[in-house]
Formats: sequence, C-alpha cells, structure tokens
Amino acid sequence: MKRSKPILWCALIALGVAADLASYRVRNAAQQKAVAQTALAREQSRQIQQSSVVFTAEMVPARLPFTAILQGAGVDSTSAAQIAASARSVFDLRHVRAGNELKIERSLLGELRAIRYRIDTDRVLLISPKDGDFRSEIKTIPSQTEVVGVTGRIQDSLFDAVTDAAEKPELAMRLADIFGWDLDFYTDPRTGDTFRVVVEKKILGNGEFAGYGRILAAEYDNDGRAYSAVLFHDPAGNAAYYTPDGKSMKKVFLHSPLKFAARISSHFSLHRYHPILKIYRPHLGTDYAAPIGTPVQTVGDGRVIFAGRKGEDGNLIEVQHANGYATYYMHLSRILVHNGERVQQGDRIGLVGMTGLATGPHLDFRIRQHGKFVNFERLPLPPSQPVAKTDWADFAAARDRDLAEMPSLATQQVATASASTPAASPLTGH
Repeated sequence: MKRSKPILWCALIALGVAADLASYRVRNAAQQKAVAQTALAREQSRQIQQSSVVFTAEMVPARLPFTAILQGAGVDSTSAAQIAASARSVFDLRHVRAGNELKIERSLLGELRAIRYRIDTDRVLLISPKDGDFRSEIKTIPSQTEVVGVTGRIQDSLFDAVTDAAEKPELAMRLADIFGWDLDFYTDPRTGDTFRVVVEKKILGNGEFAGYGRILAAEYDNDGRAYSAVLFHDPAGNAAYYTPDGKSMKKVFLHSPLKFAARISSHFSLHRYHPILKIYRPHLGTDYAAPIGTPVQTVGDGRVIFAGRKGEDGNLIEVQHANGYATYYMHLSRILVHNGERVQQGDRIGLVGMTGLATGPHLDFRIRQHGKFVNFERLPLPPSQPVAKTDWADFAAARDRDLAEMPSLATQQVATASASTPAASPLTGH
C-alpha cells in the first residue's frame, strides 16, 4: 500500500499536466483563430476601403482652366497637370463648358479612381489612373429615343406654357425657330393660343431625360389661325420644315431681327418727330426697344459689307442679301461679325445697345430693296423653295406618318401658364 501512493501522485500529476496541455492547446488555437479573424477583418476592411467609391459631383465654374477646376475639386496640382495632359489627347479642353457636370470618384482611403466630365447629353470624358499615369477616353452614354406628343395652352408666354407642360425651355426655343418666319413670339401670341408638337426625346438607361431629338411635326394656333409644320429630309439628306401642302416654312427673311422680338417703339415713317433733334424727318426703319445685350440675329443669308462705327447710327452692321436686298442693324452695343463675313439666317451678329444718337437701348432695323428703304412690317416675305415634285410621294408619306402622332387637345391634359393677356417676354414672362 505504501508503494501505491507515489504511483497515485504521479498519475494525478500526469493528469494535471495533460489537462494543462489540453487547455493551452485550446487557448492557443482560440488565440490563433482570433488573430486570423482579426487579420481577415482588417484585409476585408482594406479591400472595402479600396474598392468602395465615393462620388462628388459639381458644376464646372466659368472662366477657369481645367487644371484649376480639378484643383478646386481637391485634386493635387501634380495629378491635375497629368490628368489635363491625358485628356488633351482625346478632347479639346478649350471646349469645357461652364455648367456641365464634373464627377470625381475616390476610394474611402481618398485614392483617385476616376474623373468624369459630361461633354453633352450623349458623351462623357472618362479619365482613370493607369500604371502611374492617367488614361482618357470618350464614352458614349447609352440612351433610347422615344417619340412623344406635347400640348400646351398660352396664358402668359410660350416659355411658361412649355415649362408648365413639364418640358424644358429648349422646346420653346425650338418651336420659336420653326414658326419664326410667320410669328413674332413677343407681339403675336394671345391668351388661349395652343401648341401641339411631336418630338423625339432621348432617355438614358436610368430613366433620366437626356435631351430632345428632332421635332417631327408641330402646330401653333394663333388666335384661331393654325400654323403647321412637318419635318422632311429630301433624297440628298437635307432637312427642312414644310407646311402640310409642301410649302417651305423657311422664308427668305425671318419675321424679326430678334429671336423673341421686343416692343416696337417706333414704326417706319416718312414724317416722324425726332425726340433728340426736335425736328420732323423720315424714320426709315423699325425700332425695337430691348435691354442692352439682347442678341440680334440676321434675318437672312448674306454677306457683311460693313461692320463698325458710323456717326449717329452708332455701331452698325450692314448685310447684303440676294435679289437686291440689304439690311441694317443700328445702335449696337457690340458687333460680333466682321467685314466680308458670310452669315446665315438666324446667326447672332450683334447685341442691342444705345450707341450713336439714341435716347435709350433699342435696335433700329432697316431694310432696303433695290436701293430704296421699305417698311419691313408690311413687306411680304418671299418664301423659299417648296417640296420638289419628284419628292412629293416621300413627303406625303412622312407627313401622314408624323401628323398621325400629333396629340389631341381634346383628349390630353393641356398645360396652362400663369397670368393673363397677350404674351410678354416669352423667356421671362415680363
């Protein structure tokens, strides 16, 4: 029995050591597992921080070089210079436009991932890091085109009616361009006038509106008189608007030297009292009262034969047209063309001012026919060429197809603008 006690104690000690070893192994395994889990979590966190992207978007400011724009968005000067150099290989940075979107993409760690500049509705300039430098490319934004009908009723202005129809101001400008040969969208619109239009809309994959395509057909009812226009491409691919009976909407001259004409402050007269000279003398033009800086457009195709300062006329532009016509644009604050330059109908050639002998800001517009000044307000505007007889079948098919898409005022909700009476400024409503 005496010898059995040491054996028992040895057994107990061995059991204790074994238990300690087992406990150590368990603790060690747990510690190793915890360390591995911590390392895995750290790696996953690092990967998430590197792969996750934070977007910052802002509108491009005016009158700043591209590098300065990037630095203003938080890009360091060295990277900004490299990015600009890369971008120039695919895009002329002089065409970066104020108001377009610039989007910077960074990881959670602050590493630059990509820069996206929205060139227009269809394209984006994409710049991304590559091998210690940057790679630039122009990407086309996927979109689809839908043909939709839009209607509106005038209460204050075409601009307000279009925007109240949940459309963009561009559509009002486009309509004014189409009907600008027949209507002056300052003086002609009346409360209750209506418009209908069939237009293409570009829609991005995310449902965002990307811009207007072609206006296929349009109608403007002015105080009970309807003006209609349909788009037609001739076999050569030339596009123009025509009335449903094939007459050209485009006339040799526009209806006004201002896209949205201002109030006529003085009419053509052979015996007008001059407010400054205090004498009666002929006024051989039409005065349009408009704010300084209002764009002035040439009413027809031609060539600039004078652009400069001329006595009491102030800053003057004279444009020579075909068939013995010449037009004059006087008292300008700024001239945007030069002698000998060819201009096309609707081109912006100057800005309204009050240079020369003028009591206030206005455009004195004059037209001369075969050497004699005539009253533009009463001048029958000669039309351009109608649809050719050889193209009539194709025109009729396109006309019937597009007019069939015209929305009905009776069945569609008609947008109404706020206010009353004949239109004020179609852009501001004032």
